[in-house]
Amino acid sequence: MIPMWAPQAQILSHPSVGGFLSHCGWNSTLERLDPPPKLPFPLPSSPSSSNLAPPLVPMIAWPLYAEQKMNAAMLIEDLGIVVRPKVSKTEEIVGRVELEKMVRKVMVDKGGHAMRKRVKELNNSVEKALSKVGSSYNSLSQVAKDCLCHLQAKD
Repeated sequence: MIPMWAPQAQILSHPSVGGFLSHCGWNSTLERLDPPPKLPFPLPSSPSSSNLAPPLVPMIAWPLYAEQKMNAAMLIEDLGIVVRPKVSKTEEIVGRVELEKMVRKVMVDKGGHAMRKRVKELNNSVEKALSKVGSSYNSLSQVAKDCLCHLQAKD
């Protein structure tokens, strides 16, 4: 059986991956920042998925529709972990020279190294926020407590 999805975070954690091109959908955006979950099975050519580091690779944005353009803008302007190719005004396409420039930028240039560092910082922030002493964990716990109190008050 072939699944209809790929474990993107685990694939991006492989040391041979230097960057990736994404449409910047919300799931891809979250997978960029959140450490990968452990899989119940090993990846091919990997003895175990449990020892994989979070994906720390820069991304080339290729948004198509819906919230993807907004996500790409946030990842570029606010977080600084993504580059976006320029679209040719006359042909409304991204040319091969522009695409090559983006690949070199994320994989070879100093900008790609800076993006990797920034992604690592963001990964650490996410891990901290989701830990039992983190802000996200505490906020969601408070929502659950408030809901429970509200339900108990109705009884």
